[in-house]
Amino acid sequence: MNDFIADLKLQFEQSFLGEHNDRWLLYLKGLEVAIIVTIGALAIGIVLGILIAMIRTSYDQAKKPPVWLKIVNKIAKIYVTVIRGTPMMVQLLIMYFIVFEESRNMTMVAIIAFGLNSGAYVAEIIRSGIQSINPGQMEAGKSLGMKYWTIMKRVIIPQAIKNILPALGNEMITLFKDTSIVTVIGLADLTKVAIQIQARTYQRFMPFIGIALMYLVCVLFLTWALDKFERRLKASDRR
Repeated sequence: MNDFIADLKLQFEQSFLGEHNDRWLLYLKGLEVAIIVTIGALAIGIVLGILIAMIRTSYDQAKKPPVWLKIVNKIAKIYVTVIRGTPMMVQLLIMYFIVFEESRNMTMVAIIAFGLNSGAYVAEIIRSGIQSINPGQMEAGKSLGMKYWTIMKRVIIPQAIKNILPALGNEMITLFKDTSIVTVIGLADLTKVAIQIQARTYQRFMPFIGIALMYLVCVLFLTWALDKFERRLKASDRR
């Protein structure tokens, strides 16, 4: 037992401290990369998701959709189908080695790739949220002389966001965990740092268990924050 504890202590010192007691800074930088990619991708995904959802909803609700709406809706459907039907890692590799082959800004490429991927899922989440709103509210807005996009912006979307907040929260958590695959393009996230330290120290247990615990702590914090935010929204609705 004492030998096991001593071995764990040695692995911890080699994996997180190193010769200058600062190897843990590499993990923090890796975590920073994961957070930056997550926030940037989520911002792109939400904006893109709202646009796609509104286009598809407009088409579904239009009795005689104009030609331009038919074309844009078809493009949106193809985008959602392709993104949801192909692996995230493949999309990331295509973006880095084909679309942005001249660029070496790996963080930007990762944000765009994850943002485009997230946009397809967020679009379907928001679309389902819009469909959950009573159609009578749209009719009421039109009877007051409001334009379609104004009704969506001021009436429908705010209510839909409240309904789909748990699903959006799950998408953010999934996005954060999926950032672990950016290591395939060489971006120094938590996974890449663990692999590099494992190669230097020949220790496998502590680096990978360590980053697993870091992801778990971050996900637990996000879950707690989202739950608290959702409770506050419900409390404000009761008032």
